[in-house]
Amino acid sequence: MTSLELLHSTGILAHLEVGFRLVLAAALAGLLGWDREEQSRPAGLRTYMLVALAAAVFTVITFEIYETVRQSQTEANADPIRIIEAVTAGVAFLAAGVIIQGRNTVRGLTTGAGMWMAGALGVAAGTGNYVLAVIAALLAFGVLKLAHFVQPQPDTPRGPTLIIETVEDEDREQRT
Repeated sequence: MTSLELLHSTGILAHLEVGFRLVLAAALAGLLGWDREEQSRPAGLRTYMLVALAAAVFTVITFEIYETVRQSQTEANADPIRIIEAVTAGVAFLAAGVIIQGRNTVRGLTTGAGMWMAGALGVAAGTGNYVLAVIAALLAFGVLKLAHFVQPQPDTPRGPTLIIETVEDEDREQRT
């Protein structure tokens, strides 16, 4: 029996609880990210949502691993939480490496958040929490693909662009 099943006696409710936790994390962080988008900050809607979603996945996985070890009553010194600490530290290091800061620009934040989310998915799948992994992956995919519809778009010119080129006439300058 997992810790989520302890909360709810039937397995389906436990999965609904996991889904609710993940959706809530992404939605609440989306509010903050949306504000950042409106303020033209480098980390925006998708970045905030992915980071919160990954954090929620790691948290649920932590509860699951702890409960599994507690129930198996194996070695008293076993600390499976160290696995998550190692994965999050390693993935965070890699994710930080893809963030590039230039003059007045920061690139790669969403990629970094996506890498962290991928680490969370790997831990979820690796620990056998398949439903959690699938729900989280679908939510992350939705964040990456569908958040564009609610993100404020930068002002871009609509329609064809007219380019006016001026050419100086050397003959005209010589005549005057």
